[in-house]
Amino acid sequence: MTTTQERVDLLNELGLDAQNKAALGQVLGTGSIGKATERADGRMEATIRIRPDEISWDPSILVMPHGGDIELELVNDDLNTHCALLPSNGDRKFIWLVNHSKGKATLNLDGPGYYWFSSPTGNDEGRGLTGAIVVLGDVPPEARLDRPDQPRP
Repeated sequence: MTTTQERVDLLNELGLDAQNKAALGQVLGTGSIGKATERADGRMEATIRIRPDEISWDPSILVMPHGGDIELELVNDDLNTHCALLPSNGDRKFIWLVNHSKGKATLNLDGPGYYWFSSPTGNDEGRGLTGAIVVLGDVPPEARLDRPDQPRP
């Protein structure tokens, strides 16, 4: 077992923490984790970036405290063009991100779970430009399966 700092150091030593070292992009699961902030009106907001030469989202995992609407600001600091294909109830959202640009998207993620997003341009997904939005909370009673209560950790 390794500590977080040992993991970061090992990824750096092996060249797996940046583009064009030992990998084309960062290894999945090596990005940062961020939390959405909740405004007074109940909407949440967050900023997600693509840093130069990293081919990964920052944060690569965004945590929402509960389901609802979130306004994302997406920033492409990279020298290459990318895009964002984002989950949202009803329809996915697509934003084109030319180099050194930013865009905004309003998503509705009303249920708990993992929602994946990526940049399907070229081979961005294969090079590591994938991320997740994690919505915390319980499934509403009307959406639960008709079965006995299950043990919870």
